[in-house]
Amino acid sequence: MLSPQDDFIGHQLPTTFDHVGNSDPAWMERLWYTGHPCPGGDFIFDIGLGYHPNRNVMDGFAGVMFDGKQYNFRASRRLRPNPLETKIGPLSINVLEGLKRHRLLLEPNESGLSFDMEFIGTMNPHEEEAHFRRRNGRVTENMARGQQLGAYRGWIEVAGQRRTIEPDSWLGQRDHSWGIRGEMRTDETHPPVTFYPPFFYAWTTVQFKNRGLTVFFKERAPGDKIYITGEEVLPLGTRSKNILLDDVAHQIVWAKDPHGQRVESALFDARMSDGTTRRLEIRALPARYYLKGGLYGGLNSWFHGDDKGKLYTEHEVWDLNDAAARGIARTLCDHVIEVREGSEVGFGIMEYGVGKGYSKYQEVQDFPPI
Repeated sequence: MLSPQDDFIGHQLPTTFDHVGNSDPAWMERLWYTGHPCPGGDFIFDIGLGYHPNRNVMDGFAGVMFDGKQYNFRASRRLRPNPLETKIGPLSINVLEGLKRHRLLLEPNESGLSFDMEFIGTMNPHEEEAHFRRRNGRVTENMARGQQLGAYRGWIEVAGQRRTIEPDSWLGQRDHSWGIRGEMRTDETHPPVTFYPPFFYAWTTVQFKNRGLTVFFKERAPGDKIYITGEEVLPLGTRSKNILLDDVAHQIVWAKDPHGQRVESALFDARMSDGTTRRLEIRALPARYYLKGGLYGGLNSWFHGDDKGKLYTEHEVWDLNDAAARGIARTLCDHVIEVREGSEVGFGIMEYGVGKGYSKYQEVQDFPPI
């Protein structure tokens, strides 16, 4: 169907913009944002929106974590007759200037969480290496993703408290992915669940004063990389030096957490394409947002792209000191970190997880990684 976007240049197919080049139901496009105050790292927000053109669904989430509690809001709507409007009930995301300014809005709703914020790009984006995977002959992942470091301004309100957000003290990151995305199904209330062979992965971003660094890798065994991407990025508009990530060695110290996998500190030796090795000393800060609250892996039999009707919303609060809540939340999270490299100190987030059978970090493998 025709939509306002069809008036713009950029068509890739002899059809309208609400169609993609194949009929795989796993084809999706996702916007994701997270932000946190620095240097405190005691609060984090996460926001995401998913476009599922072959399922006729748009879904999204927003949430915050502070003082040991996580506040979650989720929403879903049917795409048509407004397939390219990035709005689901009270939640909307609008690109004001590509790679520069995005508006994130959650209007007042029953969850008690609301915000009006602007993401401001501070660093050049990193275009990740292509994500491609076949399983039993079928393409299960064929996806592109770009990520960018930035800052925020605006306000956010939760549990009756409003915080003013200023770009000199609120940093963050965002990404935009599109294509066939591998499905994560770890919600035991709706089997079958996805089988994962042994693995360790870490997705890490850090923003220093005049540069940033992205480090993302997956391993089947220590040193056996099945995927790696990363780059040193410079301030937005500065000519890139194309210093890419070649390899990374890691040593993780896990917190003595009785409820799940949680990093306390880490040491990364990141070997770059210019021949240098960057030693990153990572310290985990208190705030971490568990992505189960945004349906990553599924939650209570609801998975990304499921048709929940014309418009559906739900919300809850998790007490992360409660064993039952942590059992639901599992491990996958955006964890605020402080990173030291030489005399420089920066801030960012880290996602991580280790699966059963990986030969390191066996002390946490009794807890599910995703």
